[in-house]
Parts: sequence; C-alpha cells; structure tokens
Amino acid sequence: MSEREYMEFDVVIVGGGPSGLAAACRLAQLAEKDGQELNICLIDKGSEIGSHIISGAVFEPRALSELFPDWIKQGAPIKESVVSDQVYYLQNDQRGISLPSWMVPQSMRNEGNYIISLGELCKWLGEQAETMGVNIFSGFSATEVLYKEDRVVGVATGNMGIKADGSKKPTFEPGYELRARYTIFAEGCRGSLGEELMLKYDLRNNSDPQHYGIGFKEIWTIDPMKHQPGKVIHTLGWPLGKETEGGGFLYHASDNQIFLGLIVALNYTNAYLNPFKEFQRWKHHPQIKAFLDGGQRISYGARAINKGGFQSLPKLSFSGGVLVGCEAGFLNGAKIKGSHTALKTGMLAAESIHKALQSSQVDDEAGGYEQAVHNSWVWSELYQARNFAPAQNKFGNWLGALFIWIDQNIFKGKLPFTLHNVVPDYLKLKVTQDSKAIDYLIPDGKISFDLLSSVFLSNTNHEEDQPVHLNLNDSDIPVNENLPKYDEPAQRYCPAGVYEIIEEKGKKRFQINSQNCVHCKTCEIKDPSQNIIWKVPEGGGGPNYTNM
Repeated sequence: MSEREYMEFDVVIVGGGPSGLAAACRLAQLAEKDGQELNICLIDKGSEIGSHIISGAVFEPRALSELFPDWIKQGAPIKESVVSDQVYYLQNDQRGISLPSWMVPQSMRNEGNYIISLGELCKWLGEQAETMGVNIFSGFSATEVLYKEDRVVGVATGNMGIKADGSKKPTFEPGYELRARYTIFAEGCRGSLGEELMLKYDLRNNSDPQHYGIGFKEIWTIDPMKHQPGKVIHTLGWPLGKETEGGGFLYHASDNQIFLGLIVALNYTNAYLNPFKEFQRWKHHPQIKAFLDGGQRISYGARAINKGGFQSLPKLSFSGGVLVGCEAGFLNGAKIKGSHTALKTGMLAAESIHKALQSSQVDDEAGGYEQAVHNSWVWSELYQARNFAPAQNKFGNWLGALFIWIDQNIFKGKLPFTLHNVVPDYLKLKVTQDSKAIDYLIPDGKISFDLLSSVFLSNTNHEEDQPVHLNLNDSDIPVNENLPKYDEPAQRYCPAGVYEIIEEKGKKRFQINSQNCVHCKTCEIKDPSQNIIWKVPEGGGGPNYTNM
C-alpha cells in the first residue's frame, strides 16, 4: 500500500446495485440488533445511487421480504403487480403466435411478481442504508484492490482531475485508500476488480467460463388506451433466427409507461450481426409496434448480463473478501431474473462477515459465506436451472426449448446430469466469409432509431480531457486482423457507437469514442482477439439512467 490518505472501516462494499445495498442494509441491521457500532462504507462509480442501474425488470420479492418484511409500509417503490403473462413465438417479421401457458417453462411464470424500476429500488435501498448509518460515497470509482501480503484489505479510489496526457488539472484530487477488515465486491456483471480477483486467486479453477448476453432497454410513454398495467410479454424467435439465443420483453409499468427490450446472447456466430439493429427491427413486429404507435421513447440503455448460471459460478470467497450478486454471476436464466438472488447473496455475505467480525482470529472464509450460499435457496434455485443456458447452446433454440420444457416442467430441474458450455463467447464468432450479411432497416425516427440519438437518451457523459478508459493491448489488431477477418465487429456489437473504422486519405484507422461509453462491458467480452481493456473512468462518468 502507498502513502495516500486513507480511511478505515470495518467493511467496505464496492458497488451500489441490489447486492451491495442489501449487504449494507443487512450489516446495519445486525449491528443495531447487537448494540454494536459497525463502520460501513459503500462506494459506487455512478453520479448517484441508481444512475448506472438498468434491468427489465420483473421482480421477485422473496429476498426483499426477508430483508425488510414491512417493505410495503416503508414505501418501497414496488407497486405494479403482474396480472397477465404471455409468451409469443414470432415466426417472421409479420406473424406471431401466443403460446398456451402449458407450453411455457414453469420457471418463466410470474405470478406474485412485480414490474419495477430497479434503479428506483436501488435509490430506495440507498436511503434505507443511509438512515441506518452506512457511509455512501457515490461518484467515486474503485480502481485498485489493496493487498497486504495475500489478503485483500480494501480498495483505492481513482485520482480525480487527470488530463488525457496524464498531467494534473488545477482541480486534481488524489484517490483515497478505503481500508477494511472485509471487502464485499458487488460491481455487477464483469466487474473490473472482480475480474482481477478471479485471476489472482484462481477463483474459476473448477467452473465453466462465464457466458453473457447484451441487454437493451427503452422506456416509452404510450397511449393510455393501449396501456394494460401489469401485463408481461416475452418473445422468442424472430428476428434472431434459429442459431442466435435471445428474446424480447415488453412490460406494462405504471403511469402509461412500458419497459421493453431485447437480449442477444454474446455467443452469436454471425460476424455481421448488429445487436442494436436487431432490437430496433424487433420493435417493428406487429405484436410490439401496436403498443408503440403514437407513443414517445424517453430512455435508452444497454448492459451486458451474465447467463452462464450455476456451472459458471466461481469460488465466492478469498482472504479478506467475497463476491456477491452479478459480480459472481447469480442471474437465473431460466427465470430471466437476477435481482432477487443479488439481494439474497448480499444479505448472506453481510451475515457471514458479521459473524467473522465477532472473532479475533483472521477468517479467510469470511464467516462461512461460501457454505451459507450453498445452504441457501439461491443455490437450490440455480442448481435447478443449471441446464437452461447450456441446453440452448448445445441443442439450438428449438431442440433446446424442448429440452428446457421437459427439464423444468416434468423433472423440475432434477435430471441426473449436468450440461456444460466450455467455449468462451468470443471464440464463437465466425469470419465474414462464413457469415451472412444482414439487410437492416433504415430507422424511421418513430419506432426505430439511430444509435447516436439513442445514446443521447442515456444521458451519458464523461469529464472532458481525461485518460481514455478503453485501451488496446495491440493498436494494430483492429485494422490488420479484425477488419479483414471479421469486418471489425466492434463497430456493430457496441451499443453506444464507441468504435468506428475511419478512412482518411485512403488509409483506415480504428477510432475509439470513449465519451459515448455506457459501461456495458460488451467489448471486453465479445472482441474476438481479446484486445480491448476496459478500465474504470473517472468517478461520476458514464450513463445517468433515469428509473431504468
């Protein structure tokens, strides 16, 4: 550790999503119950709690009811209960059929769930945590893990006020060391510090590689006559075809708003596929467009999501710290939900660390956190859903769907074998000569839109004249290798127009528009050369989502 200024805490939590906030609230509850004083710090890189949060979201309240049994009386922003649940198979760009309920896997049914803004819920959880005495520092990026010998002893925040050339601005502020007896890492999917920890402690030694999807979301205000509060629609099939996993969602929230989006698995093979444009043309299907005609789009965002499931879970604890929520990959693909498991794993981490703090001995297992997860309903739930994602990968969309129906509805996830997917997503991309070009529609500005006007709605902003947070291991690879082989897919898989091939005076170069970045992490995941390094930018930068 350096000679930087530092603050000491009992526990530091990195990330202000549902898992980190649940951990903070649970720690504060346990300390109050025992009449103790725990010094708890939560740090989040977003400008405020909730500003980097994006999710569908149909919410299962099980874990929240364990954390705050009286959440209704306490005013949690959870009001719109699911009243109808439909799944459509879209055969082509004009036709679609509603699947009867018996054909839908039981895990996808949503009785007792709610349509919510996860960003709003996180804001509310942050307010509860602050009321209970948790120190919340938003707008500060955790850029470095602190070690003492082989033990994690906290994190350091990044310097503020650094110019692109590395020199200091007049506004320069050095980073702080936030030291702690235990650190909870809750950065979300593909967290930078989490990836470092997995390599350092070999946490993926006994697991499959993590697998991912890119999820898009828009919020629309629609004609009140078309609004059906509590209605949930999921789609499969068109426009993704038989070879690409994914599907769409459309949720009727409160106040004449709908949340809609498309998830595209990042193991897709066609080098010409453009996930953003797939989303835009999906909205033109009559089953979707009928709700959007005459409406107004008010928000846009995108984020990578975990989809590896049970087989891709790493070891969860290491000396001085733990991984929780989507940092570890607890999303349940069979339910298309991860907020409830994120909340629960955050709570389990808090309970285990609280136990460890009572001991004068150094506890490398953080009070038995890993075992606590194994003994919980989270573990049972993910085990039951363990074959969902690998079945789609192994058998394709149609046979995979049949397998999943049998697995979930008849055998209840108890088939006597476990499927695996050991090929990382980036290795699945085919070269252009083996891929089929796709003729995408021209945006009409009413239902479908261009990329830059969409990014504008994400309220993305980064402080000018700061070091570029997207770097290349080898600056020659994009033009010399990725362009001839794959027509440089970064210019298609990025949902924010960060990457471009520019031609000047007959010579092509790779341009990085880092100011557009919405922090989705797709580039790190899908780049076929694994050449892109995503670093945490200056705190407070990135998207500023409103109730996503």
